[in-house]
Amino acid sequence: MNDLKINMTFDGFSLKKPFISPVIKRCIRQTLAAEGITVPCEINVLVTNDQGIQTINLASRNINKPTDVLSFPMFELEAGNPPSDWEDYLDPDTGLCPLGDMCISLERACAQAKEFGHSEKREVGYLTIHSMLHLLGYDHLDEGPQKAQMRAREEAIAASIPGMTRE
Repeated sequence: MNDLKINMTFDGFSLKKPFISPVIKRCIRQTLAAEGITVPCEINVLVTNDQGIQTINLASRNINKPTDVLSFPMFELEAGNPPSDWEDYLDPDTGLCPLGDMCISLERACAQAKEFGHSEKREVGYLTIHSMLHLLGYDHLDEGPQKAQMRAREEAIAASIPGMTRE
């Protein structure tokens, strides 16, 4: 990857920032590499709590409840088939491809890690991979092939990162 700009904002959780930031960055980089994305990219990440993600979920999807992760892709890409020419996707001011935004509820991630019996690091990493795949065109609107394709990619990418396999 030539250039990667990750704009990370922590809404609270300042004590967890040194622990969480490297996990998110590593998972973003690994997902891009696994998907063959070599164009310089920019990704915005908000780490918040259940109340913060609930507010965003209500405003963006009209769903008034918290969730673990939200993804806001900048482009409609085809899952597993990135463009061969990214020129039209680049921001002329930065030369970067703004893939989109992700919002992670650290509160929800910690609860899910406990529920699933693995580390907070693994849960945040998995949610990051999940969100990155959404930014790259994957979806799971159906309970069939789309969901299976996305889950398979999530597990394969997680397995390629130390500490991200199910513990």
